[in-house]
Amino acid sequence: MSSDSARFTGSIPEHYDRILGPIIFADYAADIARRTAAFVPPRVLETAAGTGIVTRRLRDALPAGTRLTATDLNPPMLEFARQKFKPDEQVEFQPADATELPFADASFDAVVCQFGVMFYPDKAKSYREVHRVLSPGGRYFFNVWDSHRYNPFAHIADGVVQRLFPIDPPQFYKVPFSCHQIDPIKEAVIEAGFADIDVSIIRLEREIPDMDQFAHGIVYGNPLADQVRARGGEPELVVQTVVEELRRAFGSNPGRMPLQAIVYSAGKP
Repeated sequence: MSSDSARFTGSIPEHYDRILGPIIFADYAADIARRTAAFVPPRVLETAAGTGIVTRRLRDALPAGTRLTATDLNPPMLEFARQKFKPDEQVEFQPADATELPFADASFDAVVCQFGVMFYPDKAKSYREVHRVLSPGGRYFFNVWDSHRYNPFAHIADGVVQRLFPIDPPQFYKVPFSCHQIDPIKEAVIEAGFADIDVSIIRLEREIPDMDQFAHGIVYGNPLADQVRARGGEPELVVQTVVEELRRAFGSNPGRMPLQAIVYSAGKP
């Protein structure tokens, strides 16, 4: 993946995990871990594992004997994730590109991916790779964000950078919310060989304890700050503007905002 929207390095993992994790990722992690554990797979692969938010939930939900392998394109994210586990918890960490998985055919009984598909440059290939490494009867559990309409924090962040950088604005907040149309994903998953596809819409309302801190996470918890600097801008100005708009939209300390994601489950015949 060559896009700068997929480079989660430097201080990004810490901001991503500490600030964004509890507000926008934790509840969806619990949901996808529960779905996976209910399937009782003996061998589980996680792609785009990031800082281990889902990995931690999976390890807690799965039987101790379950083999769990966590992968991500960005080694700094995996190093952050590794710190959440004791050596005897039997989690394997391995850098990997989800469109070229370094595993043999039929190596896993379930593959899990939380909010990663949107970043893959060749999504169809990623579905084929998951299908390849799954054993017959295995399942793929993944989720994607719904559109900006249902995730207004992202609409606010994207609108701010569009106004501050009218020429060549940073594009990060378009990428994670670019897979909200269900039919193209369904068709691509079927084309990859999957069947028995289930789609769920999960809407949440989350409390924002500290609006200033959340705004910092929105800017520094992903490649947006680097995209701003690359254009000669100042990330703190973006933070200040985002804070003002978040307060207008959701209130202040604590504020409340909606989130919405789409969850897929697909089986390999």
